[in-house]
Amino acid sequence: MSDRATDIAVVGFAHAPHVRETFGTTNGVEMLTPCFRNLYDKLGITVADIGFWCSGSSDYLAGRAFSFISAIDSIGAVPPINESHVEMDAAWALYEAWVKLRSGQADTALVYGFGKPSAGTLRQVLTMQMDPYLVGPLWPDADSIAGLAARAGLDSGRWTERDLAAVGALDEADIEKRLAAPYVADPLRAHDIAPITDGAAAIVLATGDRARELCARPAWLTGMAHRIDTPVLGARDLTDSPSTRAAARAVTDGDASGFDVAELHAQYSHEQLILKQAIGLGDGTRINPSGGALAGNPMFAAGLERIGYAATAIIDGSANRALAHASSGPALQQNLVATLEAR
Repeated sequence: MSDRATDIAVVGFAHAPHVRETFGTTNGVEMLTPCFRNLYDKLGITVADIGFWCSGSSDYLAGRAFSFISAIDSIGAVPPINESHVEMDAAWALYEAWVKLRSGQADTALVYGFGKPSAGTLRQVLTMQMDPYLVGPLWPDADSIAGLAARAGLDSGRWTERDLAAVGALDEADIEKRLAAPYVADPLRAHDIAPITDGAAAIVLATGDRARELCARPAWLTGMAHRIDTPVLGARDLTDSPSTRAAARAVTDGDASGFDVAELHAQYSHEQLILKQAIGLGDGTRINPSGGALAGNPMFAAGLERIGYAATAIIDGSANRALAHASSGPALQQNLVATLEAR
């Protein structure tokens, strides 16, 4: 879906600090409230100006049922709101809000996501996403699953350990230093793995003239699509991402050239290599100028942040066209790609 039947733009983005641990509750209220206040002040709006709310979070990560209900305390009880929720990264909540606005049911939406992985043992908690019959009972942690994918790429010659070390490296000296570091989940080293991060993020969407009223240079969403690969790890090539390729094709018509910036939700260094190839990004595109998930990976908000950072590059004038990617599930199982532009 990329026609202009209803023009929708990102007009504001805010996120909580990326920290290893917070001392707040698992409902995210302490992290979300400053994000909302930031957006209200920046855009000159109030709660009453938001036509639709949609959030992304996880009950099993929060350790409580219907954890998103408690998060609504950050919005307030008055006035009554039109609200929805997805049990996924909030990038998928943004997709729901995008559809809502396209249907004409609202002209503004606020999308937010939050997670507090420091409250539990994240690498093991993520095992709950796996096939509950054959894989889940083995309790493979997330880093081990990623290590299998990274090793498959090394053995097949798709990348080298130097290629992995070069992702996000400052210079050649930094690459050499990284290659000398010990393995964490062979062949992955600490720099190859996104840090455990508590955090939250929020984005405001608006349609047409309302977007132009709220923002001098809106980041117009020209397309958004998501696709899914099989959850059976042994049934797919872990060194490739067909679902990312299909989603990217749906919004770029197979031509990913001309993007100034691409924000990719790569939680491991080899995933950035996979995503760049699957989308078809060229060397002229700046990839993850924000640092990406390898710099800060707030669960259930990191994918939304990729859209937020890509939009910010357009809003502040440092880019004219941007691409954003979000992922969910083990080994890049589910993938969403969005394109944005200035007009």
